[in-house]
Amino acid sequence: MAALAPSIKVAVIGAGAMGSGIAHVAARAGHTVYLYDMNAEAVARGKAGIEKDLRFLVGKGKLAEADCDATLARVKPTSRVEDLADAGLLIEAIVENLEIKQKLFRQLEEMVTSDAILATNTSSLSITAMGSALARPQQLAGLHFFNPAPRMALVEIVSGLATDPAIAAVLYDTAKAWGKVPVHATSTPGFIVNRVARPYYAEALRVLAERAATPATLDAIMREACNFPMGPFELMDLIGHDVNYAVTRSVFDAYFGDKRFTPSLIQQELTLAGRLGRKSGQGFYDYRDGADKPQPVVEPHAAPAKVVSVSGDLGVAAPLLARLEAAGIAVEHCAGAPSHGGELLIGDARLLMSDGRTATHRAAEEGTPDLVLFDLARDYANTPRIALARADQCGEEAWQLVVGTLQAAGIAVSRLDDVAGLVALRTVCMLANEAADGVVQGIGTAADIDTAMRYGTNYPEGPLAWADRLGVDFVARVLTNLRAHYGEERYRLSPLIQRRAYGRRGLL
Repeated sequence: MAALAPSIKVAVIGAGAMGSGIAHVAARAGHTVYLYDMNAEAVARGKAGIEKDLRFLVGKGKLAEADCDATLARVKPTSRVEDLADAGLLIEAIVENLEIKQKLFRQLEEMVTSDAILATNTSSLSITAMGSALARPQQLAGLHFFNPAPRMALVEIVSGLATDPAIAAVLYDTAKAWGKVPVHATSTPGFIVNRVARPYYAEALRVLAERAATPATLDAIMREACNFPMGPFELMDLIGHDVNYAVTRSVFDAYFGDKRFTPSLIQQELTLAGRLGRKSGQGFYDYRDGADKPQPVVEPHAAPAKVVSVSGDLGVAAPLLARLEAAGIAVEHCAGAPSHGGELLIGDARLLMSDGRTATHRAAEEGTPDLVLFDLARDYANTPRIALARADQCGEEAWQLVVGTLQAAGIAVSRLDDVAGLVALRTVCMLANEAADGVVQGIGTAADIDTAMRYGTNYPEGPLAWADRLGVDFVARVLTNLRAHYGEERYRLSPLIQRRAYGRRGLL
């Protein structure tokens, strides 16, 4: 199918931040855009916001003055719904209420031509349910932009049961012509991004609930070691706990209480207290004037070992060896290999990457008390921080030698209490698990799901690609160990990951 021609008029219903942002995008692409809201003042504010954004681009040299003026001229403010009758694409961006949206679409359907496309920017409501109230449900699809629409690249094209595939194809091509990165999704709770992203918040909240580290420390690990643009706690504070908690509750309820989406009591308490994050002045962090910003906890300086031994293959963590050698620490290679992966021998201590078991469990099971685990990092050659956990049996001298050795390689060490899977590893594995379930359940293709997570959340890497790089069998082992540790359905293994692990194939 082809994208809608610029000669096709676009109507955007709702002149708030999302609606005006979508109108901005469509007008920049050459369409005449009706910006509609029942409230004339809201329409005026919406157009003023578009002009402010365009003038900013002009000031930065990213948009010519003439193009700015032409774009603004294509935005037609109106408070008369009748003015939308000749639009070929009508995009709803109003309150997230199913009955109100259904009423609006019934009204629009009666006044537009039979081939006009109806689209909703809903982030959570069922496209199927929305279309059930229409005479032509095949003309309705989700066109889910991310906020702010002019800057965020991703658009989810969401099909309900009745959506005509040709309509979804036109919307996909249109979004692409508008300079966006579109993906196809089916109408299920949370679509792609809001579903697959749940573990990013949930696992951090779970680790915090176990008092493994402070929010600032956990945020720093996810940001610095794994290159996520924001840590989970600062991101929840930015989104607003009322909003983030409501989305989690919505997905949890929509999936009939699936334990994987269980909301957090910590976040519920913050919401009940009115500590909603940045917008209220307090959340996990204090944003009030004069408040100190908490810093991540790091281990004090310790003396390094002069020699370390490596046994087996460290896999993605192998670049640590070059960093140790560059710091003047001799690296000796031992014959033989441990049963799972590789390890560093530092004095009396064994340093291994987590596999989802606690350090205390592994120390007891493997008969080596001085055992320390390290967390996942996206790039061990350059990571400025790494998280460690020590077994309860581990002696202080052995621990300090491990800490000092990594510090000598230019790595800040943040200690976590001995929590299963630490924080980065369990989060990435659970993101991959959720993405894999999305593939199994037909929510999107593997490629579309990874694309959605990179462009809709700015993740440094798609979760399925990350799992492939770690090794699908390793990810399966981590999740299996987490489930055994907690005894919860929350950590059940996706059938796709299990199948690909047995078949020794990747997820992409």
